[in-house]
Amino acid sequence: MGITSTPDVTVIIGAYEAMPYLIRCLESVEAQTLPAGRMEIVAVDDGSTDGTGEYLEEFAARTAIEMRVVRQENSGGPSGPRNVGIGLARGRYVFFLDADDYFGEEALERMVAMGDRAGTDVVLGKVIGVNRGAPKSMWSRTEERVDVHRSKVIYTLSAQKLFRRDLLERIGLRFDERLETGEDALFTMEAYLRGAGVSVVADYVCYHLVGRDDGKHATKRGSYTLRFDAMEAMMALIHRLEPAGPKRDQLMVRPFTVGMLQQFGFGLLKRPPEEQRHKMELAAPLMRSYWTDGVAGRIKVAERLRLACVARGRLDLLTDILRYLRSDEVPDLVSSDRGDRLFLAYPHFRDADAGLRDSDYEVTVPDWRGGDRVSRPKRARGASPQQSSTARRVARRVRRGLRGWRSRLSGADRP
Repeated sequence: MGITSTPDVTVIIGAYEAMPYLIRCLESVEAQTLPAGRMEIVAVDDGSTDGTGEYLEEFAARTAIEMRVVRQENSGGPSGPRNVGIGLARGRYVFFLDADDYFGEEALERMVAMGDRAGTDVVLGKVIGVNRGAPKSMWSRTEERVDVHRSKVIYTLSAQKLFRRDLLERIGLRFDERLETGEDALFTMEAYLRGAGVSVVADYVCYHLVGRDDGKHATKRGSYTLRFDAMEAMMALIHRLEPAGPKRDQLMVRPFTVGMLQQFGFGLLKRPPEEQRHKMELAAPLMRSYWTDGVAGRIKVAERLRLACVARGRLDLLTDILRYLRSDEVPDLVSSDRGDRLFLAYPHFRDADAGLRDSDYEVTVPDWRGGDRVSRPKRARGASPQQSSTARRVARRVRRGLRGWRSRLSGADRP
């Protein structure tokens, strides 16, 4: 179209079998309040057979926005098309727009303005789900600059964000095409940690994340073995970029709670025994390399216990705890002799045969016991001898209850 000035933003759209969702997606780019001359579109049709490529070319021929369409054989995932888009982009920023989704009208104008004002390399615009869930915890307020280590932004690592292109070129950041899932999380986390800051636009809905009626959304692809590959890549990245210490520990909470725990939830009880054992085998090297007391202490007890069982290779203990949690029973709250530590007495608490530590049961972050909030004691206040005997009595009662509870389970019910 003869436009030679540098656009503010390149919208990169990787599209595969995207009809009819692509229609609204492109309309939302054309409807942006950011003037057409300040943006461009790079669209990559990844071997579609449903008319996606033809529609992209038709739209490019009539839109006032400078647009380049690339048609290629199917690459097997979103990383390849996104990397092609980065290579062709001319904008000061790039935004990865999935072909199923669509923008709010002021999205690009607001995000570009934020990035320019704050001087940050990554800008998050508020996301809501359409026919699906979407992350919520990071949208409490608009912020020009957040602390990645303390902010909830580490819980939204999808690629649908505004990235300063200079950062991508300077550090050679691209999507890892070897990963079949989790590639966007790896890309975004590296941008967070190596970039010049992260901003959040929370007072306007910038992005509509669409759940497809045909069930072909990209996040649904991949077996559990691929999930472990993605976890390993994320854990290794954090260890490579973040020095050992509290900041690394806080970042590592994310792959353990969002990644590892998802593989060892209630659904595990319904899986075949060989799959249960295989998951434990896949988790073992990751737990040996990356599971530390510093990470464990930042996780709630019920979640930490599951991970502690995985770290010890104890599928039997994990099964007991999952069944207990599913039963909605409420654990006893036990105080240490000095009153400076609190424990939630889930199954196998102070059971010498289990090999779990008191610290696995200790309340170290705000937690829940039934409907009651439980917090770590602020300081030791001393304790009476009665507290010590009470703790021992509770531990004995828990062990007796567990033995009775397990005896009631039928053999066919156990994996």
